Amino acid sequence: MRLFTAIDLPAETKAALAALLDRFRPLARLRWSPVENLHITTKFIGEWPEAKLDDMKRALGQVTALPIEVAIRGLGWFPNADRPRVLWAGIDGGDSLRKLAQDTERVVAKQGVTVEVREYSPHLTLARIPDPREIAGGAAPLRKAIAETGAPDFGSFRATAFYLYLSAGGKYTKLSEYPL
Repeated sequence: MRLFTAIDLPAETKAALAALLDRFRPLARLRWSPVENLHITTKFIGEWPEAKLDDMKRALGQVTALPIEVAIRGLGWFPNADRPRVLWAGIDGGDSLRKLAQDTERVVAKQGVTVEVREYSPHLTLARIPDPREIAGGAAPLRKAIAETGAPDFGSFRATAFYLYLSAGGKYTKLSEYPL
C-alpha cells in the first residue's frame, strides 16, 4: 500500500482553485490534478506493508504540533519556468508547517521509512507537464493566462488536523486523522 500524510484544504479554497483550473485547462494539454485530490503533503511515506499499518498509525499519533495558519497563494513552476515539469500553487504555513513535516519525518523514520534529503517545499501540484513543448514560448496561451493572473490568493485557513492517506489508482482514501 502506498501512503502519505497531508493536510486537507477547505471547500472555499478548493472552489477558488477549481475556478482557476477551469480557466486554464482548455489552454494546454497537461495532466491536470483533480481538485478533489489537492492536499498539502507533509510526508510521502511510499510503499508500506499492510500488516504494519497499525504500527504506522500509532507512530503518527506521536506527532505533536499546534494548529497551523495556512495561506494558499501564487503560482510557479518546478523546476523553473524555463524547463517546466509541474505547475504549482504556493503554500505559506511558516515555521509551524515545517515543524509538522519535520516531526512527521522523525516519527516515520523510526518505523524504517527513508528520510527525505530535499528541503521541505510545500505546494499544491495543479498540473504535470508531460511534454514541455506544450507550453513553450512566451506567447503560449497558458503562460499568458498565468502572467495575467498575477499572484492569486486562494484563501487562508487554520489547519487543525493532518491525515494518513492511502493512494491507489489515482484515488486518495483517508485512513486516520491526527488532531493538531
